[in-house]
Amino acid sequence: MTEALIDRLAAIVGATQVSIDADVLEGRSVDHTGRYRGHASALVRPGSADEVAAVLRVCRDAGVNVTVQGGRTSLVAGTVPEHDDVLLSTERLRDVGEVDVVERRIRVGAGATLAEVQRAAAAAGLVFGVDLAARDSATVGGMASTNAGGLRTVCYGNMGEQVIGLDVVLPDGSVVHRHSQVRSDNTGYDLASLFVGAEGTLGVITALDLRLHPTPRQRVTAICGFADLDALIETGRVFRDMEGIAALELIDARASALTAEHAGVAAPVQGAWQLLIELAGETDLTDRLAEALESAELTDEPAVGVDANAQQRLWQVREAVAEVLGVYGPPLKFDVSLPLSAIRGFAEDAAALVAEHAPDAIPVLFGHVGEGNLHLNILRCDLTGERGLYSAMMALIARHGGNVSSEHGVGTRKRDYLSMARTEADIAAMRTVKAAFDPTGYLNRAVLFG
Repeated sequence: MTEALIDRLAAIVGATQVSIDADVLEGRSVDHTGRYRGHASALVRPGSADEVAAVLRVCRDAGVNVTVQGGRTSLVAGTVPEHDDVLLSTERLRDVGEVDVVERRIRVGAGATLAEVQRAAAAAGLVFGVDLAARDSATVGGMASTNAGGLRTVCYGNMGEQVIGLDVVLPDGSVVHRHSQVRSDNTGYDLASLFVGAEGTLGVITALDLRLHPTPRQRVTAICGFADLDALIETGRVFRDMEGIAALELIDARASALTAEHAGVAAPVQGAWQLLIELAGETDLTDRLAEALESAELTDEPAVGVDANAQQRLWQVREAVAEVLGVYGPPLKFDVSLPLSAIRGFAEDAAALVAEHAPDAIPVLFGHVGEGNLHLNILRCDLTGERGLYSAMMALIARHGGNVSSEHGVGTRKRDYLSMARTEADIAAMRTVKAAFDPTGYLNRAVLFG
């Protein structure tokens, strides 16, 4: 990083939007969990797609690596620089357009937060299909780059199913505008989908057209307790394929105990495992809920919420989990996708593996059980215990037929385990695509392949 390069970047975005302050860069070079750190040489905050393009061209020509940052909520160190990178932040790309209530869509900048999109949709009487606990800081550009899922995936699908158009700056500085006003657009390559889930390795998303959905008139929410995980999974299967399913969330009793102690939010039912169910539609679905639960092996009566306040209290049980995960310091996180039939065996084997590698640690399991997408967080696990545990847990996931990444992406943390989920031919094809778009590999160099 030379003074001349800094001057060129400042000429593009303005001197106030470039920083080489050591404290600023240090704060931007640590991941959301606080476990992984890197090193950057400068921070640049472009204010438009044209500025992003100019910044990329300057950095490429200078042989400087670039790491793209949005809300920096990655849980796999996806925004941690490893090569004295220039950090390109999308935080100024915050435009939120008018909602098209007829076509149910909205155009937003990549730096807009999920919460901002949700508020715009709600004000127009619509709903955005993806919801995350990090809604106030996660940006939609980053969510598209990782194909994020979240709390409503069982109903609306992942982020990729919400993206109907985008603007993306390619590594050579050219800008692709892929937008269409028609619902059926099958002309040529589906370029938009190529950048969704690419984790910023193929280009920088600067704006998106997002699909919106009608707001259901009726909702009913319940939390059920189970003594046996297999019984919960069987009930989950019933609801997963049910018309009107809006959410299906697993919580273990260890998580509930932590939320009760540290957040003042106690589970309203007993049992080693809890299942949050929400149905939504145009009519009252309470009877449908009750009928589906008649044969479920519950520990006691479910807690049911039919009005907004009661539903919010039940959702707090699930969302408070994210608030307490750091009570013992940064947790060791695993985002795993498993066949439903493998969840019980994985839960038992994972607990035994944690006890072997980190006897004082607390394993907490929760997540989106409708898709088999679970989040295993190891609390009170020091760095000494982490070294052997991480690779052993990845091997365990593979043995149970799971995928090493579900909705958080690969980032830098999981790149060494990519071969557990993809064949050599798959990886070679992905590398070919990467090389076609970014021959020198300067964009998000540390991510995915390393």
